[in-house]
Amino acid sequence: MSCCALLCACADTAGDFITEGYVVRPDDTLYSIAWRHDVDFRDLARWNNLGSDFRITVGQVLVLGPLPAHAPNAQEVPGSAATAGSKWSGPTDRVGAPRRVAGGGILLPGRVGQDVRAASAGHVVYTGSGLRGYGNLIIVKHGDNLLSAYAHNREMLVHDGQDVAMGQVIAHMGEDAQRSPVLYFEIRQNGKPVDPLPFLFEAK
Repeated sequence: MSCCALLCACADTAGDFITEGYVVRPDDTLYSIAWRHDVDFRDLARWNNLGSDFRITVGQVLVLGPLPAHAPNAQEVPGSAATAGSKWSGPTDRVGAPRRVAGGGILLPGRVGQDVRAASAGHVVYTGSGLRGYGNLIIVKHGDNLLSAYAHNREMLVHDGQDVAMGQVIAHMGEDAQRSPVLYFEIRQNGKPVDPLPFLFEAK
């Protein structure tokens, strides 16, 4: 993770306001930066006055929080799969029981090379290995407020900007840092991790 030691400072009548800054790198997208810093990509775009195409450029400095001129953000309460209004299915064949891990995601053990599938229809917004700890990572956007992530892939079979259907094979399973064949799967709503198990097992 590379949060640069840049600070953007502003002052208002309530006193000084300081928010951390981030310098865009060659493999970054707005979505990957938002994912890395646990913020909603829409908030990140608004804080930095980005256009509707969310275009960023290498070397650009992004603030990672609201400046005083912005009103507080209205946050939606994370809901269940039924609230999300999408159909979901398991992202890979279950070889063992899913294990919850710190950060809100789950580990799904399996075999190296087994299929990893899109858990719901969506739009691929990131493919790469630039986020430390995730290995080869795919992020898929579902509607306005949901993102799903698929990490520790051996091969990635989709590319940025591609639409995917629920159940479509998007990668093959690889290994984590402990050399265990596993898929790390996470769902974020409005930039915050939510329990993925209700999405996978209550939305049939």
